[in-house]
Amino acid sequence: MGELRSVAASFVASGPSGVAVRTRLKHLASDDEKVLRVVGAHLGSLASKDLKARCRDGLAHSGDTWAVRKRELTPFSSSRWAGSITKASHDQWALARRCQLAHIQNLEAGIRTLTHRLSLPIGQKGTRQAPGGYRSRREWHAKARRLRVLEDRLAAVRADREAGVVHVVRGGKRLARARHHLEAAQLTESGWRRRWEAERWFCQADGEPGKRYGNETIRVSPDGEASIKLSAPLTHLANAPHGRYVLACRVTFAHRGAEWADRVAANRAIAYRIHYDMGRDRWYVTASWQLPPTPTLPIEAALAHGVIGVDMNADHLAAWRLDIHGNPTGAPHRFVYALSGTAQHRDAQVRHALTRLLHWARACGVKAIAVEDLDFGAETTREKHGRKRFRQLISGMPTGKLRARLASMADATGIAVIAVDPAYTSRWGAQHWQKPLTPTTRTTTRHEAAAVAIGRRAQGHPIRRRTAPPPQHRSDAVGHRTAQARRDVPGREGTRPRIPGPRTRSVPPGRGANAGNQNAQHRPGRSAELGFWQQDSLPLSL
Repeated sequence: MGELRSVAASFVASGPSGVAVRTRLKHLASDDEKVLRVVGAHLGSLASKDLKARCRDGLAHSGDTWAVRKRELTPFSSSRWAGSITKASHDQWALARRCQLAHIQNLEAGIRTLTHRLSLPIGQKGTRQAPGGYRSRREWHAKARRLRVLEDRLAAVRADREAGVVHVVRGGKRLARARHHLEAAQLTESGWRRRWEAERWFCQADGEPGKRYGNETIRVSPDGEASIKLSAPLTHLANAPHGRYVLACRVTFAHRGAEWADRVAANRAIAYRIHYDMGRDRWYVTASWQLPPTPTLPIEAALAHGVIGVDMNADHLAAWRLDIHGNPTGAPHRFVYALSGTAQHRDAQVRHALTRLLHWARACGVKAIAVEDLDFGAETTREKHGRKRFRQLISGMPTGKLRARLASMADATGIAVIAVDPAYTSRWGAQHWQKPLTPTTRTTTRHEAAAVAIGRRAQGHPIRRRTAPPPQHRSDAVGHRTAQARRDVPGREGTRPRIPGPRTRSVPPGRGANAGNQNAQHRPGRSAELGFWQQDSLPLSL
């Protein structure tokens, strides 16, 4: 059996660094839609050219080249529009570099697994720590060919990274590939063209502190009036002074509307993005701003009222409340979500499940929620998990989205999120807690037992419910039998009090006055932790 890896310490997750709220632009006039399409198409063409120039610069990019690109765009737009476009291009290039590094790490993990399995004899069984050999000679040959393919891909990606080359598609690679498979995508050529053009539009502007309403380019007043500063070639479309176009609709933010209004009234920076949803045939505006960093709550203060351990799964959240001593109290809760359908539907399902979890935490008076610090970035390769359904199960678990959503929503409710090391929580939870927590009326699942293990690890308690019995005899020669008592409990290391009982051969142990307490014995269906532990004395005649 391999050695167990060390378990990292738990920590309180930091809160969100920014806020983004979205609302629909209702009751737009036909002229408004025409202007938005023209502005988006014009700025989108400039953004495509600038992104191409940024990718061409590669690693040779500097502040001077950034300034040159901005000066080239200014005559065709404005100084502020040019700044937004160049910043978006720089962010897109940086994102592509991070994705490139993740792709390299994924390829390296697959190559390591293939190399290990190909070096083993055919048919050799694997272990929990490492996979075994391939099942047949045919599979071995196919994996040997795949190893060469992955090595070639890795060499090409490494060469691109060293040269600073990234591959970015404005509008999305998936939509670009759908052009060659219109029937499978259920699109017509004209419908695909309209969606492709809409995805490549650009209409977003960064906020500026101290400016009127926090943004000079896309401005929304406290009463909801929205206006856009038109580019130089489009000033003839203006319907307001200073080359601005005022939309006929009124903008209202239902979520965080009071916070948004306070920032607008104080002229604090707010970034806006106007985009078009082709599927719904609707226009939306998104407002975003940064939040000042808040001091992280000490983990001891967060755990002062207990904790709720949460086990994340592909279709539900299993949660159990623990008191300050690490004991599960009450009944477990399950918050189900269905990750099917559109992206909006999946996101709504996740938000609804987290909302119910937070409402339950507030009703219990708990100030902390413990979750696993999961990261499946390098665990979804075909070589590590050969079964396709299992790979799809892992890939479908929205660990990143759940963590981000939970941290943001919990910060607004004053509940701390504690991230714990996920090592062995499911295995040890099922081993030590599933059977003791299973009553006669229902069955405790493996996920609910894992939630208890996660909560105990966040509190600093060992996951094990009991230590091993003493090996020599039935007294406390090797220490106290329970791992539940804290170190500061009086008498934790002391011997148990003497219990009078029979001491002759005529009355063997277990037949005295204390034999009626069945909970004191290790018998099926009885828990030794329910009552005070009692023990019969040994007869002196033995």
